[in-house]
Amino acid sequence: MSMPTTTDTGSPAAHVADSHDVIRVHGARVNNLKDVSVEIPKRRLTVLTGVSGSGKSSLVFGTIAAESQRLINETYSAFVQGFMPTLARPEVDVLDGLTTAIIVDQQRMAADARSTVGTATDANAMLRILFSRLGQPHIGSPNAFSFNVASVRASGAITVERGARKTVTQTFSRTGGMCTRCEGRGTVSDIDLTQLYDDSKSLAEGAFTIPGWKSDSFFTVRVYAESGLLDPDKPIREFTKKEMQDFLYREPTKVKVEGVNLTFEGLIPKIQKSFLSKDKDALQPHIRAFVDRAVTFTACPECDGTRLSEAARSSRIGGISIADACAMQISDLAAWVRDLDEPSVAPLLGTLRQTLDSFVEIGLGYLSLDRPSGTLSGGEAQRVKMIRHLGSSLTDTTYVFDEPTTGLHPHDIQRMNDLLLRLRDKGNTVLVVEHKPETIAIADHVIDLGPGAGAAGGTVCFEGTVEGLRTGGTITGRHFDDRASLKESVRKPTGTLEIRGATAHNLRDVDVDIPLGVLVVVTGVAGSGKSSLVHGSLPQRSEAADAGVVSIGQGAIRGSRRSNPATYTGLLDPIRKAFAKTNGVKPALFSANSEGACPQCNGAGVIYTDLAMMAGVATTCEECEGKRFQASVLEYHLGGRDISEVLAMSVSEAEEFFGAGEARTPAAHAVLGRLADVGLGYLSLGQPLTTLSGGERQRLKLATHMAEKGGVYVLDEPTAGLHLADVEQLLGLLDRLVDSGKSVIVVEHHQAVMAHADWIVDLGPGAGHNGGRIVFEGTPTDLVAARSTLTGEHLAAYVGA
Repeated sequence: MSMPTTTDTGSPAAHVADSHDVIRVHGARVNNLKDVSVEIPKRRLTVLTGVSGSGKSSLVFGTIAAESQRLINETYSAFVQGFMPTLARPEVDVLDGLTTAIIVDQQRMAADARSTVGTATDANAMLRILFSRLGQPHIGSPNAFSFNVASVRASGAITVERGARKTVTQTFSRTGGMCTRCEGRGTVSDIDLTQLYDDSKSLAEGAFTIPGWKSDSFFTVRVYAESGLLDPDKPIREFTKKEMQDFLYREPTKVKVEGVNLTFEGLIPKIQKSFLSKDKDALQPHIRAFVDRAVTFTACPECDGTRLSEAARSSRIGGISIADACAMQISDLAAWVRDLDEPSVAPLLGTLRQTLDSFVEIGLGYLSLDRPSGTLSGGEAQRVKMIRHLGSSLTDTTYVFDEPTTGLHPHDIQRMNDLLLRLRDKGNTVLVVEHKPETIAIADHVIDLGPGAGAAGGTVCFEGTVEGLRTGGTITGRHFDDRASLKESVRKPTGTLEIRGATAHNLRDVDVDIPLGVLVVVTGVAGSGKSSLVHGSLPQRSEAADAGVVSIGQGAIRGSRRSNPATYTGLLDPIRKAFAKTNGVKPALFSANSEGACPQCNGAGVIYTDLAMMAGVATTCEECEGKRFQASVLEYHLGGRDISEVLAMSVSEAEEFFGAGEARTPAAHAVLGRLADVGLGYLSLGQPLTTLSGGERQRLKLATHMAEKGGVYVLDEPTAGLHLADVEQLLGLLDRLVDSGKSVIVVEHHQAVMAHADWIVDLGPGAGHNGGRIVFEGTPTDLVAARSTLTGEHLAAYVGA
């Protein structure tokens, strides 16, 4: 064997492959970006800051991550690409040095009835294998423990054409774990028939009370009245037993109505297909209200809500069934799995332990695997998605996070920071869109966008280190070390809202009096029971406040690319009526979704061209030049502006326009005033909802709900997505609400909001079964002085007490 006789001791020249250590973006023009050019260092933690709407998401998600995903999709065959979403190339001159991008955003997880935390993270799949190997009695393969797999049995003759043709008798069976009663959903629905029809009326008299079922509707109401199966002139309560059976439960049957072939189907299965098979959150508000009235969901009596068959529940490991394991708090389940010592499944146990420990490490140990994934908050959903990446062997990957500290108590933010640094230290590029100073402080590199929002943003104000940001003079730099001070005096309550014996989720028989007429902040670590107390236990009407409770949650705004702030807030109605009245024409002409729409693009403003297996292309409509309306409609003016020019205005411009002169419209001016109040003065009235940032959508909902007549406003983390500079404006808005006679209850982690409160209710001391108790009630000053809770300690540090 020959050995080298000399050693090169000189320093090796840098390899050309090591020169690609930055992601270069030149000339980005996505949404409001104005020819943005930045160089982002690879294998470092880069935080993007700036006011809400300044262009952070447009740069990170709309440009860098979008192009990375598009290029990866192009590596698949044309056949596979046909089944994937088509992504257009972002508007940018140069994008160099991209790596595979993994997006961990705050999109809520699918609200499908069959999706749980366990199925979304593969923890359930591992548990099923574990029980199929170790469970006693042994009942079958992993499918026998899955609530999404039904048992199947079949037998019959099949012909085998191999050599001599012969017919053989074959039987087939598959054991699934699905409960047959609830079909693996865990709940059964009971429909209140009195909400579907008035049985004192006949079908001809319009007996149906279902939204959208008009008496002349050809495909719904008339198919019942004119099918020949029912007497249309007889009151429903006088139907015979057979007529009632047909009316409510008949299988789909072909009938002829006025010479047209239609399908008659019993009312109950038709309602189940029309309303109950859809994601409830995706329904229009009035349909959702109808479903809430007409349908009650109760735990399945056969499986006790576990979704599993009796056989699946009977197989146990050390006295624990798979249903028991999924119902455990994950921190307890992790301890149970650690105690299992079975060499035959040692690799499986190791992987399962790692997954469950990741839940605990990331601050989600209070969840259970059977928790429906649709009930997770945006912050919880984002952290659940993180779990599959923590143990990943991938390196040199770009991870993109959208405000990962949302929904986290200051106590938990440090743990999240450690996870972000761990991903970076494995050799990954980590890009984080964030407002919290605690996370900005750990960045290797900071990019600050602004200076304002919308049209006033879209430029890079600062690029460099955190210390440079502090002295850089930008809005973020000036507010970086802002600290709210405790109030010298607090408001006196006008009454109390009593909560007695609250036991929702992890609450432990909680009794608490919520003061009215003041600003109340409910706080505590994630999973301590805040939302259960406020949303699950608060009375929906308050005699003391003499009005209902208006709850503004974090649910996503539902809307297509045709929806915009003007349509969502109801602002477009008074505007259309004002145009119609001034010009003596119909209001429908001034809707891009109705009679006034450009015939070429159907009011979309752009033409979408599907290029089959290649990315689709959106081009501005040549007929209307992107204005969305027919040319004849644009000849009508109000105050010297046509409808497309009005929709192109910002909220601030429109507020001035509709406030005086010929265009004065009080109804429109009131809505615009509310939008300006919540800090959305820069937003364009016609901007598609799909392009709004998370913070903008939250404030848009708040502005809309401010019109409701409620005595008690409940806000769920209104600072989510807000820049440091905007928090002060939010506090001013909350003060104005309280001073106008409202009671405001805020579920919040931001110390500035806590310091500004008149009264604090702190839950804990921990999460899950370690929480659910009131650990403090009183003023912020008392909380800081006592320092008896985690919240008290962090608030004291924040205000410098």
